[in-house]
Amino acid sequence: MNSLHAPAASSAAASADVAAHSLFTPLDGIIGAETDRLDLSRPLDDRTVEAVRTAFRDHHLLVIRNQSLDKERMYRFAELFGPIEGHMIRLSDGSKWDAVHTITNLDAGGNPVAKPFISSNYFWHTDKSFLREPSLLTMLHAVELPPNGGDTQFADMIAAYDALPEDTRRRIDGLKSVQSLEFMRRYTGSAPPTEDDIVAAPPIAHPLVRTHPETRRKSLYIGMYSSHIEGMSEEEGRALLEELLEHATQDRFVRTHRWRHGDLVFWDNRCLLHRATANYEMGKHRRVLMRVVVKGSVPE
Repeated sequence: MNSLHAPAASSAAASADVAAHSLFTPLDGIIGAETDRLDLSRPLDDRTVEAVRTAFRDHHLLVIRNQSLDKERMYRFAELFGPIEGHMIRLSDGSKWDAVHTITNLDAGGNPVAKPFISSNYFWHTDKSFLREPSLLTMLHAVELPPNGGDTQFADMIAAYDALPEDTRRRIDGLKSVQSLEFMRRYTGSAPPTEDDIVAAPPIAHPLVRTHPETRRKSLYIGMYSSHIEGMSEEEGRALLEELLEHATQDRFVRTHRWRHGDLVFWDNRCLLHRATANYEMGKHRRVLMRVVVKGSVPE
């Protein structure tokens, strides 16, 4: 039975590789690919869906240009990659984010404000690493943009791991770092989590070096949620985490995405860090992005 089905499976994979290559163009630099040949306001055929999934596997960061999506269509597209994730973050009125929600610099009256509501977005992180099953994919859609700036940066943790000295790789393979929502709030100067938040998401240990479930490539799994390292003193563990983060976010591992209106950007949280940049006049210009997140699996 397996011998009969293997060639068909292999042929399908090869076809998806070819389609992905023809549909997406690699971006300059270390990571990412883009296309302006899709209209996500309409359902995609199966061949195109597989091509997009293949491109995501290979490039980890995809940019689909010139989209105009409502929340329903964005949800349906994201759902092609897995179950949609709920959210813990509460708005100023106490309500939680919807599955598809907006990231903005606006106050309750719709006016731009100089200080962001969520300051942690401006620190390097991978989404929801403090959960047992952290986020797989995060998707942003540009609705309103400032005339300049408001960029998002991405750092390639596979390349960063590969570039470590061999003795450092041996030292850190097998270690576990504790991911903590409470630590992140202190680290970034954000409001402390509620008791309900802490009960829902207690600190959890994940591999410091994560293996990608599809490519089997190793990557650093670090960022603002990384509190300490199991089996090390707090001081030694913090020093190592900060050393790795400094290494991993060097310019040679980082891509800066300069937004265009209509961009749909999504990335692989299993092997990329990201952060927003406050390089525009927040108190003057509106910046509105729609966001949705796909749930992932337990890191290995």
